[in-house]
Amino acid sequence: MFDFVRNNTKIMMGLLFLLIIPSFVMFGIEGYSRFNDKGAVVAKVNGNKIVQAEWDAAHKREVDRIRASMPNIDVKMFDTPEAKYATLERLVREQVIAAAAQKLQLVASDSRLARELQQSPSIAALRGPDGKLDMERYKQLAASQGMTPEMFELQVRSDLSSRQVIQGVQASAYATSAQTQTALNAFMQRREVQILNFPAVDFVSKVSVSDAELQAFYEKNTAKFQSAESADIEYLVLDTDSLKHLIAVNEQDLKTYYEQNLQRLSSKEERRASHILITASKDASDADKKAARAKAESLLKTVKAKPASFAEVARKNSQDPGSAVKGGDLDFFGRGAMVKAFEDAAFSMKKADISDVVESEFGYHIIQLTDIKAPKAQSFESLRPSLEADLKKQQAQRKYAELAETFSNMVYEQSDSLKPVAEKLKLNIQKASQVGRNAAPQAAQSKNPLAHPGLLQALFSEASLQKQRNTEAIEVAPNTLVAARVVKYHAAASLPFAEVKDIVKRNVTQEKAAALAKAQGEQRLAALKTSAGSEGLPNAIVLSREKTQKQLPQVVDAALKADPAKLPAVQGVDLGAQGYAVVRVTRVLPPESENKELMAQAQQQFTQLWGAAETQAYLAQLKALLKAEILVPKPVPEKAKSEAQGA
Repeated sequence: MFDFVRNNTKIMMGLLFLLIIPSFVMFGIEGYSRFNDKGAVVAKVNGNKIVQAEWDAAHKREVDRIRASMPNIDVKMFDTPEAKYATLERLVREQVIAAAAQKLQLVASDSRLARELQQSPSIAALRGPDGKLDMERYKQLAASQGMTPEMFELQVRSDLSSRQVIQGVQASAYATSAQTQTALNAFMQRREVQILNFPAVDFVSKVSVSDAELQAFYEKNTAKFQSAESADIEYLVLDTDSLKHLIAVNEQDLKTYYEQNLQRLSSKEERRASHILITASKDASDADKKAARAKAESLLKTVKAKPASFAEVARKNSQDPGSAVKGGDLDFFGRGAMVKAFEDAAFSMKKADISDVVESEFGYHIIQLTDIKAPKAQSFESLRPSLEADLKKQQAQRKYAELAETFSNMVYEQSDSLKPVAEKLKLNIQKASQVGRNAAPQAAQSKNPLAHPGLLQALFSEASLQKQRNTEAIEVAPNTLVAARVVKYHAAASLPFAEVKDIVKRNVTQEKAAALAKAQGEQRLAALKTSAGSEGLPNAIVLSREKTQKQLPQVVDAALKADPAKLPAVQGVDLGAQGYAVVRVTRVLPPESENKELMAQAQQQFTQLWGAAETQAYLAQLKALLKAEILVPKPVPEKAKSEAQGA
């Protein structure tokens, strides 16, 4: 058989060719196509497709970026169709700019790239004291973003090229003083208005609600009356406290530690001194300093000749009011309590010694050392509890460093239970009920590991909820690792009507009170429009965007939007649950006296807004030229949906 194959090589190659190539054509290409199929096409830019996988990856990067900058933010708010669609719009915009840069041949030079990298704070942090770049840390920085240094630099170069597409438009934007003044006048304009308020709270007593109405409201709005989703969990904590019970400190280690730290654990030496101070400030003239020193030296001769007179001389001559009345006595003090020059002198003297003149920032001192309190050594037995606690803490920290990797690996590799790692490391499995997806604000500020956003996100992930796998080991605090798993998941569910009846009643009452307020407000509005109801209006007040007179934003907007060519102008403002307001504009007043500083700020801001508007217009033109289109429908916000359904 083998001889036949060896002697007929060409025939065998032909047969293999006939067998393999069709198989590849039939199955290999199909498999290759399946491999490259990354989902439906969601957008196109310049003939290039953006597929679902790219969109999903971009949204994940955006959420991760926001979480890194704001750890306590509720990431669930980004898990909405509107948030995801905004990511797709941003992705399309980035690709439009990149395609435009390529068409316009805008390429960042090597020198521009080098300058950008030199100016980057993240790169600057990688330089050593000699100014050289630490290449290992640079590679780690790139790797943390899933790139090699070459890929990282290519990304920066691409960003620089894309930046050139819109920089010219933004940089060339300019607003003249006349344009700014016109816009500022419109923005700062004041209006004299009369406001009639119809608060919903005033109509609550006029509302009657039947049980049938409550039931109907509940059935129509069950989504408003739901329990929050939660989970019953079990978790393990690996930290130094959880390891201390595993550590036994022997007697000899305690005694050795005591001997090594006796000086640190003993009380500190203290000294008692009296002094005579002749003041001389830092900014005193040379003549004044010379006179003060001469006086101090004269007093020094007196006390040196008769040491017993020190207290009396201090009372009569010392210029330190706090100690002079006590004969210069400063009581006991330790190191660090006095200025350095004074301390150095006092701790170099023997008991009853009198120093020479000592100069400090306060002037000139003569010091008499009156007593020395030697440090008191504490016994081994008295220090035993604290010594044992210190040693246990140190050994627990070392043990934590040894076990952290084992803990992380085991909760991942044996992901269906926490029991194996608990038994191996002798940790207690802890339990918690009704843990929510988001920590309460007060809990987030506590040291409770279950309040950590990263742990909660992992707990409520698909793998954890549906497959009941362990979360990865998450560092919730320094030297603290936590892994958890969901034991039972409680989905958000509608609460029974009986439990929420009081809340339903409040909502219905508020809704009907607001409707009554609106009806009465609209009735008064109609009367004012015919000039029949102008009597009994409140006194006019002056409103502006800067000075709102504590009025609600909707009221201020209505007043400032009224047509100044049709005064008096009357408008109704629906304040929703708060009620209704009728706004009557009687006069338009010019802005208050011109503020030059405000005008300069306004011109700068107006220029920025003008530049932003021109940039948006330019991007819209680029999208049209590059035939950019989003192929998925734009989601309708829930509020708009409900309003449309109500209509």
